[in-house]
Amino acid sequence: MTRNRRLGQDVNGVVILDKRVGISSNAALQEVKKLFHARKAGHTGSLDPLASGLLLVCMGEATKISSFWLNSDKRYRVKVKLGVSTTTGDSEGEVVERKPTDHVNEKDIVPVLEKFVGEIAQVPPMYSALKHNGTRLYELARKGVDVERKARIVTIFGLKLLFYKHDTLELDVHCSKGTYIRTLAEDIAVAMGSCGYVEQLLRLQVGEFVIEDGYKIEELERLASTGNLNTSLVSVSDALKSWPSVCLSDELAFFVKQGQAVLSPKTPKERWVKLLTQNQHFFGIGEVLTDGKVAPRRILNV
Repeated sequence: MTRNRRLGQDVNGVVILDKRVGISSNAALQEVKKLFHARKAGHTGSLDPLASGLLLVCMGEATKISSFWLNSDKRYRVKVKLGVSTTTGDSEGEVVERKPTDHVNEKDIVPVLEKFVGEIAQVPPMYSALKHNGTRLYELARKGVDVERKARIVTIFGLKLLFYKHDTLELDVHCSKGTYIRTLAEDIAVAMGSCGYVEQLLRLQVGEFVIEDGYKIEELERLASTGNLNTSLVSVSDALKSWPSVCLSDELAFFVKQGQAVLSPKTPKERWVKLLTQNQHFFGIGEVLTDGKVAPRRILNV
């Protein structure tokens, strides 16, 4: 780890952050970045201030592969308030509709949830970061402007009922990238003959990263105060430990680093692989092509 006093330190790795409620993802990122005095940092997928849970903070060279985690499956625990809908689809919006929930019966909930498992079409909410003619949708929504949004196909891998009582529904959701949990909650409520909004949201998992391994900001601050902050940093190689790898000779590694695809004697069947030198030094991510060659996609200086 090197340091430039003006720019900060060259920190490479991932911090598994357990983001608290009431702070934006970018503000949470800046807190971690400041603790590490890191020169470069980014995160993989925003959580609204209302939401808490797992936020991957990538620093240095790890930012080059953050998109792979951004595209990963996610898992959430969501508490849905039935009988009320809001402008934002969560508890921060203004109430726009109320409907009775007396007819909702616990035994009827599971069949409704089953209809949402698999590929479903979702219309992105107006209160989202998507852009329309260069302007964020939530900026238009705050001005009272509503624009047409095209439905998107997302996948719900699992939808489990955790709790139900009166007008409160708690769910475990395993979904693909791009899934809007607020929209899912609203659609489920409508399918039950009512309406609803997200009251609480906790992200439990991103890819293979789980909330149990996450650090709260207070824990990171304590580690920083004792000089042990780096113990919370996951190396880029370890963050990809479940990925298959391709070990290349020095000659092949040289050509790959120059941007050329090479034919490796032992190529996994998986599409994405870790690139290793013959001394087992990790230096990037490759893609296995249809002809069996391995092409460089991200070369890292770690």
